[in-house]
Amino acid sequence: MAALAREDGARGPERGQRGCEHYDRGCLLKAQQTCEECSTLFGEYYCNICHLFDKDKKQYHCENCGICRIGPKEDFFHCLKCNLCLAMNLQGKHKCIENVSRQNCPICLEDIHTSRVVAHVLPCGHLLHRTCYEEMLKEGYRCPLCMHSALDMSRYWRQLDDEVAQTPMPSEYQNMTVDILCNDCNGRSTVQFHILGMKCNICESYNTAQAGGCRISLDQQ
Repeated sequence: MAALAREDGARGPERGQRGCEHYDRGCLLKAQQTCEECSTLFGEYYCNICHLFDKDKKQYHCENCGICRIGPKEDFFHCLKCNLCLAMNLQGKHKCIENVSRQNCPICLEDIHTSRVVAHVLPCGHLLHRTCYEEMLKEGYRCPLCMHSALDMSRYWRQLDDEVAQTPMPSEYQNMTVDILCNDCNGRSTVQFHILGMKCNICESYNTAQAGGCRISLDQQ
């Protein structure tokens, strides 16, 4: 009786029609794209590995990722080292970090590998959700994990050169130097202190951090 009740409940009008008239139970369904009896289409896209039904979004199944992804497939390639499908324009043009896709997004802390949101690869190789990357740029320009510049800042650095040249420091600070660490090239250098920024002598980036105390050059006192 319990089995009949479950079957009758699955057929009841309050549960709504499931699939087509030939699917009259709510418990068992052979996973396939169409009904064997009437060819009713259950989903425009069907993966016989993931058993995923969906509208047509140019999906494809990536064997290396182990899941279905939104395509079209020809616009993506699978990076074996990063272990993720990436846009074709990144092939051979991105820094690989092994299994980087298995890490959570450092902005929202949500999974990247199985996310429907496209992953954005930073120059340092770390991944963010594309939407998180766009939000991050409203507040800053550095990777939240390694502090490397998240985009090409060379144009802004040249503007900062002009601002530094037009903003001389007070006389008591003009001979002051400081040790800095560059977040972009990881190099260390000793430069003149300036309130607007301190430029790396190696790669000319202003993405630097003070690595020691300020001091006055004795030969210039």
